[in-house]
Amino acid sequence: MNSFQFLAAPAGRILISLIFLMSGFSKLGSFAGTQAYMESAGVPGILLPLVIAVEILGGLAIIAGWHTRLAAFLLAGFTLLSGVLFHSNFGDQMQMIMFLKNVAIAGGLLMIVSQGAGPYSLDNRKRS
Repeated sequence: MNSFQFLAAPAGRILISLIFLMSGFSKLGSFAGTQAYMESAGVPGILLPLVIAVEILGGLAIIAGWHTRLAAFLLAGFTLLSGVLFHSNFGDQMQMIMFLKNVAIAGGLLMIVSQGAGPYSLDNRKRS
């Protein structure tokens, strides 16, 4: 494995996780507005704390490379479900693009499920 490949996995984990961390912390800062938006889409607002926990904890788990395959699998499902619930108005080009963004992120997460965390991860730390 060359040095580029060695650094690609942790860099990729950080980059794909940023959207979840930023979204989760943003929801904390705009709790009532996010809750109202969820309810306007037919999703119970009471689920917002769970959504925030999934985004922040899932993002941190992938960055750290801790239970990475499970975290990536759960985030992939969460991302696809979010796309269907909030971005399925394909008559609106922006919503279609947002849906496809979710599909692409889920694809990247499934690559993590397939390949694992890679170097610089808690999953691959050396055991004595």
